[in-house]
Amino acid sequence: MDVLKNWVEAFTSAGIRLVFFFDGVVEEQKREEWVKRRRRVNGDVSRMFRYIKAHGEQPGRELFCLPSGLSTFTCCALSSLGQEVFCSLREADYEIASYARQHSSMGILGQDTDFIIYDSAPYLSVAKLQISSMSTVLYDRQRLCQTIGLTVSQLPLLACLLGNDVVSMEKMQHIRKNAMEAYRKVGLASYSGAPQGQMVLAVAQLVKSLWRKEEMEAGNIPQSLNLSDPLRELIKKGMCYYLLPGKDSLQQDDLSACSSASAFEKYVSPQILKVCREKHVAGEGFMAYGVLCEGVIECSNTLEDEEDTELMPQALVYKPCRQKVYGVLLLLGHDGSTDDLPAIKEWFVYPGSPLKEPDMVHPVPISLPCDRPSLDLLWFGTGPEVSDLRLTSFLSILDCQEFSELKGAVEDSLLAALCLVTYIVLQVQTVSQEDVDAYLSQAVCLRLKSPRELQQVKLPFLSSRAVQLGSLYVRGLAHLLGANSASGCPLPSAALMPWHSFDGRLFHSKYLLAHGGTETSVLLDGDTSCLSMFLHLREKLIETCRKRGRILQSRPNAPSQSPTSAPGHRHTGGGEGWRRGGGAARGGGWRQRGDRHEHGNPGRQWGGGGQHFRPRHSSSYPEEGPENTSCSSKQSRGRSYHNRGRYQLAPRWSQPPAPGAEEQRNKRNDPRK
Repeated sequence: MDVLKNWVEAFTSAGIRLVFFFDGVVEEQKREEWVKRRRRVNGDVSRMFRYIKAHGEQPGRELFCLPSGLSTFTCCALSSLGQEVFCSLREADYEIASYARQHSSMGILGQDTDFIIYDSAPYLSVAKLQISSMSTVLYDRQRLCQTIGLTVSQLPLLACLLGNDVVSMEKMQHIRKNAMEAYRKVGLASYSGAPQGQMVLAVAQLVKSLWRKEEMEAGNIPQSLNLSDPLRELIKKGMCYYLLPGKDSLQQDDLSACSSASAFEKYVSPQILKVCREKHVAGEGFMAYGVLCEGVIECSNTLEDEEDTELMPQALVYKPCRQKVYGVLLLLGHDGSTDDLPAIKEWFVYPGSPLKEPDMVHPVPISLPCDRPSLDLLWFGTGPEVSDLRLTSFLSILDCQEFSELKGAVEDSLLAALCLVTYIVLQVQTVSQEDVDAYLSQAVCLRLKSPRELQQVKLPFLSSRAVQLGSLYVRGLAHLLGANSASGCPLPSAALMPWHSFDGRLFHSKYLLAHGGTETSVLLDGDTSCLSMFLHLREKLIETCRKRGRILQSRPNAPSQSPTSAPGHRHTGGGEGWRRGGGAARGGGWRQRGDRHEHGNPGRQWGGGGQHFRPRHSSSYPEEGPENTSCSSKQSRGRSYHNRGRYQLAPRWSQPPAPGAEEQRNKRNDPRK
């Protein structure tokens, strides 16, 4: 949190106001590309876990993987710092470019070459940002056009023929091949740089020749471009993707387009839908908008080891929780009939999922004391009875109704932690007494640790299982946000933020201690008040689990230091990739029991999913730098205006390689959901 705060303050002190945008949806026309990226990231995650298991230490930057929940919690963190945050109602790149153009922003700081195609604010590279000097590289749209001989209005067709998120490179391969052959025949292929640069110049020459032959308006496809009707329609969609609305009608057009229909409007009132959209745009109301307005939920890659066949995927661990959230949003106030139940499309990335089509997941009703209370009562009602009803709804989603007596008796963040750990224990049969001790002890001790103390926590080595358990926990916090939002927010959202209840390095330390047989008092840092709270919470958890037939057992799993590590090596664990790791297992291995689980239970250090991080206006990336981060920035005209930092123009080529080729390589780890 301090890192992010300092990062924001660097821009503020330079007179730059930041506006952040986060992807709120994945448009169906980009689903194919979304799936491809998720599969690539799965490979990166697998390599990271192999390295940890082989070396017992954190991999270098080349194996960096974004932490679970990066987008969700970064959005919340920035809001808590008073920053302007938006969550998109459509493709975030489009909304970023539209906003920057409408508000005459000084630039878009991001990591996506689409921003040089949009006729919008200048595109600034987040990958090249030096926060200490406030300098970066500016990709000059006009200079690019002058160099390759095109106009700005021709860039969308160029982007489609080269391949983008809508038109895959494979589908345009024959066009590029013909363009390169023609380029060489006329003797223009004198460019000695990277092959990508020569391809850009060849396709640009083709676009220019097509424009000479035909009078074209923006968005039209030249007839002389020999394409089948499906490909012509695809390119048209790809070109329209770059056409921004007029400045005056931007917001009205966007809002009316996104609010004209709702996936399940017959299940909820218009007021619910209105508030749902407003909260979504403001970066609040996690999960509700996707369910009620889109009927689709996405979840990007998580840190889980696909080679560990004993551990059930996190998406399946939290599926029963999501089903009850869907039940609260869609079934409250209805007659309880099972006829014509709605189904939510879930695109969740986890080991074993082919991602060829979404999982169709049905809502599961929860039991509340009132006679079928409506969602409107839960969200808009007042009075102590409604407050109790909200808490009951939240706890019922997590199967922790007994914990209602703890509300007000313990801190809200500890209540949330207890609910989440209890849920994990009930769902994952191989979670042991030592795992629970690690979870609860770090939650209790975290309250007394300063950021500096957390930075100084020493780790002799890393355990891949601890990485997975940490990731499982942070992914669970995102689900708690969804349950809390659906229930009318009985807990303050701040209590569910990882910086109040979870630190990956501290958890890893507690995990190694717990599995190494450390005395409980030592596990709690010798603090009697922490020990008392820990024992109280653990007793509540064990009692609740026993009532449901789940007996927690001791299974110490003390990992030994990797033989490849130097003797006496003390790894302090610097980066964030491992800090939120997590994973848990159901006995017998989830792969053998997957079918029974599916049908028996129907239905971003902090960071965020799927989904991906985009600051708008002149924003840059915090220490790990999300890949799909873009922000547009406005420059205040105060005294600091002339000291706002500097840009460097991108290197000039005699004939340039593909613009932002390095940025394209970096998109491999795109955190977009």
